Amino acid sequence: MRASGILMPVFSLPGPYGIGTLGNEAFAFVDFLAAAKQTYWQILPIGPTGYGDSPYQSFSAFAGNPYFIDFRLLAVDGLLTEAELPAPQPVGPVDYGALYQQRPVVLHKAADRLLASPTPAYEAFCEAQSGWLEDYALFMAVKAEQEQAGLSDWPDDLRTREPAALAAAKERLADEVDYYKAVQFFFYTQWNALKTYANSHGIQLVGDIPIYVSPDSSDLWTHPELFQTDGAVHLTSVAGCPPDAFAADGQLWGNPLYDWPKHQATDFAWWKRRMQHATSIYNVVRIDHFRGFESYWAVPYGETTAKNGRWVKGPGMSLVGVLTGWFRDLDFIAEDLGYPSPEVVQLLSDSGLPGMKVLEFAFDSRDPSDYLPHSCNFNSICYTGTHDNAPLALWRTEADKADIAFAKKYLGLNDEEGFNAGIIRGGMSCQSRLFVAQMQDYLGLGKGCRMNTPGTSSGNWQWRMLSGEASKKLAKSIHETTRIYGRL
Repeated sequence: MRASGILMPVFSLPGPYGIGTLGNEAFAFVDFLAAAKQTYWQILPIGPTGYGDSPYQSFSAFAGNPYFIDFRLLAVDGLLTEAELPAPQPVGPVDYGALYQQRPVVLHKAADRLLASPTPAYEAFCEAQSGWLEDYALFMAVKAEQEQAGLSDWPDDLRTREPAALAAAKERLADEVDYYKAVQFFFYTQWNALKTYANSHGIQLVGDIPIYVSPDSSDLWTHPELFQTDGAVHLTSVAGCPPDAFAADGQLWGNPLYDWPKHQATDFAWWKRRMQHATSIYNVVRIDHFRGFESYWAVPYGETTAKNGRWVKGPGMSLVGVLTGWFRDLDFIAEDLGYPSPEVVQLLSDSGLPGMKVLEFAFDSRDPSDYLPHSCNFNSICYTGTHDNAPLALWRTEADKADIAFAKKYLGLNDEEGFNAGIIRGGMSCQSRLFVAQMQDYLGLGKGCRMNTPGTSSGNWQWRMLSGEASKKLAKSIHETTRIYGRL
């Protein structure tokens, strides 16, 4: 069957505390999706964010973002008093600097109450998540002690987990370690309640798994042997992508690269743990940068651009087959965007996973595209645009005029229907098993509402929907389009 959904990050929800949370507004968005007869809610990665605030650069591949914890729900659980709740703020762009300063003050109060009398639920959570929780909490506690210095700048004995230094840190920072564990309990208690509510209302959650971990992460610190390091937790090669028409120097991402032979020798145990965790929090997983499983661009550490990198073979089906074979109850989406080589196309075919089709890339007036609606095969996911694309209203003003003219001609766009509605109609009507539009596209938002501009380091991940914009009228309109094109 064909279905549809909406791309809407948690941080973009409205709410009174400076960022979207897992509270009332998240449950209300589920109600909106259900009323609009959507089947999927796609989000961005939910891990704790660091420098640059990117959800694709997280301190952990397993932890949840403390910013998403809803204070009102903590008050309902008796962990905060009404007087301790911050004053409500008008909904506006996310100010991560303010969150960094203000959030821990309130969360410490809630954590102190929980830890003064730990509940059976908290103790069960710590036991169930012991494979990552203790290491993550210690990593964050050490990082705070080091004045938030990145892992590469820690003292040698701590960076390399020298046993005596590690034991001393555990004793010295025990209270802070407990705090970070409590915060994760708060997050996952609220997340699990939201997931249960969404699933009970027919809404499936689509999570996003970054292929790489951050160079400043508990993942690298805890398992440096699984990455390309020098034995002292210094990176030897980092991730990026080669020069192309969009970036003359390529893109230098700086993420640790996996030591794939080491992973293969363990039968990909770390990846199995990562996906096992994903099965507990998502219904569908979008694998970011899927082509990196076929081959990846390796740049020597210390290079200032990605120009001097080289292609290196990845694990291919030896890993992808493990993921699809072990986790049959979890659906996957392969992010295969860009200019995939024949080998990447073959890997996608061998995997059986659906790839992505982006309508903003479809209407190239010079060359025919296999992203055009009539070219979308059933085993694909069609998007108006991704988090890295402009909302449709902004794309209309920025794209080549000939491309916009082609889109209008192809789809028969007219002023009465509206540009956004016509593009969405094109996606809804295609054969792809799933069609997803950004929430901004349904709201008709353009300038100032873009999620992320690749290659820039500021002004991203800040857009938030205003209260009341996800209206009953809009839900009714989306419902009707969904019905007409057989995606109920």
